[in-house]
Amino acid sequence: MEYLRDLESICTSDSGEAVKMEELDLFFSYNARQQTKYQTYLYQTLNNVVPCMNSYESFALTEDKFHTSFVLRRHGILSADFQVCHRDDTQELQNLLQRWGKMIYKPVSGWGGAGLTKIENEESLDMLLPFINKLSDRVLYLEKFVTYDNTDCRVDIVDGQFVACYGRKAKKGSWKTNVTSGGSVFLREPSDEIVDLAIRAAKACGTDIAGVDIIYDEERGEPLVLEVNGIPAFATPEQEKMGLNFNDKKIDLIVEMIDRKTQKA
Repeated sequence: MEYLRDLESICTSDSGEAVKMEELDLFFSYNARQQTKYQTYLYQTLNNVVPCMNSYESFALTEDKFHTSFVLRRHGILSADFQVCHRDDTQELQNLLQRWGKMIYKPVSGWGGAGLTKIENEESLDMLLPFINKLSDRVLYLEKFVTYDNTDCRVDIVDGQFVACYGRKAKKGSWKTNVTSGGSVFLREPSDEIVDLAIRAAKACGTDIAGVDIIYDEERGEPLVLEVNGIPAFATPEQEKMGLNFNDKKIDLIVEMIDRKTQKA
């Protein structure tokens, strides 16, 4: 079976020989957040001629926070209230702040909590506007701030099956649970409701592999999906020592899915 595991190998195989990408049995990309525009462009092209995991459509969808939230809502999956507006529409930003009380500005693409900014009042909005005006992207994505306990559930789903769940907790004085933003990982057992919600979210986004971030909305009294990640991380050696021993199960399910998809091809 021939398949490439990342877009860095787009032109050559491990032996250094040229590879005819359109003749692959399957293309599997897992180089999280390292794709160049060139690689992504070729990913889109390959998706038209060979099976891909994830498909380019689901990859592109989960890379865009607005499109992900829109799809989740269309499938009846609860997520944070959201809106997009033009960066020059200061009045609409002020209206949103008055309606929601607190809101989060999020770059439509990105990971690890980079660029996330909480807007709590007119003063913080005024401080953000000069930064927004320098952005090349004219579309602003905003979410109503959800009151929660500063922890989340990361639920890994592969091929529609539950793999694992763990929790992340924001550092003291912060609301960001991302590890790259100072959050910490802890063991967490998911309820059946959480697992079902994650499976539904992954299916709605068309992902073969997904990491679904879920928080508990204290005002609504129910869980909601915050994000769907198309390239969820494996457990690090340190996390495995904590008891997060899901890597083997995740790899086994991925291999089984590769075998099934290439047989169909």
